[in-house]
Amino acid sequence: MNMVFERKLPIPKEVKELYPLSPELEKTVGERAKELKDIFTGKSDKVTLIIGPCSADNEDSVIDYISRLRTVQEKVEDKIFIVPRLYTSKPRTTGDGYKGMIHQPDPNEKPDMYKGIVAIRELHIRALRETGFSCADEMLYPENHRYMNDILAYVAIGARSVENQQHRLTASGLDIPVGMKNPTSGDISVMMNSITAAHHSHTFIYRGWEAWSKGNDLAHAILRGYMDKDGGLVPNYCYKDLLNLCKAYAESGLKNPAVIVDTNHANSGKDYLKQPEIVMDVLRSCRQNADIKNLVKGFMIESYIEDGAQEIGECVYGKSITDPCLGWEKTERLILDIADLL
Repeated sequence: MNMVFERKLPIPKEVKELYPLSPELEKTVGERAKELKDIFTGKSDKVTLIIGPCSADNEDSVIDYISRLRTVQEKVEDKIFIVPRLYTSKPRTTGDGYKGMIHQPDPNEKPDMYKGIVAIRELHIRALRETGFSCADEMLYPENHRYMNDILAYVAIGARSVENQQHRLTASGLDIPVGMKNPTSGDISVMMNSITAAHHSHTFIYRGWEAWSKGNDLAHAILRGYMDKDGGLVPNYCYKDLLNLCKAYAESGLKNPAVIVDTNHANSGKDYLKQPEIVMDVLRSCRQNADIKNLVKGFMIESYIEDGAQEIGECVYGKSITDPCLGWEKTERLILDIADLL
């Protein structure tokens, strides 16, 4: 076998015992989980913003950013529920490049998966303790979810993972909202199949156990745009796209029809500055059609302290080292503008 086994990692229970949640933090996670569930089941009409850096690359700047979100959250809490993006695992199209804090707690040093697991748990706990925010992360590795399952408010499954059986079945065993992105081909039937699988119960192998899931009716769609056969980027957040998704949900018979609109990636044509424009377009669609309004639960926005992106090693505080992000001043203005329109 062309593989070297570096070390055996501790099981999630052992890591949780070393880095536990206090009873007070457990209570905060539970309270936020209930509020978010009410949004996805239609009991609350608040808009969810899953917002933050493309990748959580630096603990101090990420906490600084999330602390700023806390200040804004207090101004808009009657209309908007903020879930900070704390993405610690990054899928790479070719496999090359920075793969997130779980691989490299320090982007300038070599990978160390154990240090990474500890670093991401400590980062999420610090965010919770200092700001009161339980956060969102991407499920790149389903078997790693239990290192974090007592902390997270929201989980996203990416466009390249949405067809994977293990991602779908693991999502069926979660009790928090799980967003399924449309694949890069744009075929929403693939996404709908993934959501359906996550809603159902399953028996499967998980971390060496025969596991049984109850099904997760909070699994839902994320529209992120797609690539056409000629390599062009095509958005799918427009009025007709949202109507098509309404129809797909109606035909599926699934509970809790819901969508989060990803305002970057192919939807923005990889132009991060278009994100506010996309939000406003979707809100117009919501005002025009009650079915769309009921379907759209919020937005996924890539945002950080500084506009744009930088190369690893440049060391600009609060600037993304992966995809370009909206800077803080534009982010704050966008959140307040959304609240004014709701």
